[in-house]
Amino acid sequence: MVLPKAEEEWGQRASAFLKAEMKKANVTYADLAKRLKKHGLKDETEAGITMKLKRGSFTAIFFLACVAALELEQVVLEEI
Repeated sequence: MVLPKAEEEWGQRASAFLKAEMKKANVTYADLAKRLKKHGLKDETEAGITMKLKRGSFTAIFFLACVAALELEQVVLEEI
């Protein structure tokens, strides 16, 4: 397994992972915003989520809340 060596690459991989999981679950950015509100991230909007995932720059809190909102049971490092 080859791990990223730069912060930007970690962000890109995390973003790609979330986008792929959203696609698998057939969840739109608007759907994710609604789900995140149920997990306590009340200020997240469709546009905000789109920009975060496009930039690949977000907090661990956002990432973990997305994992919970997408109802993922686990995250395998090799998949990121």
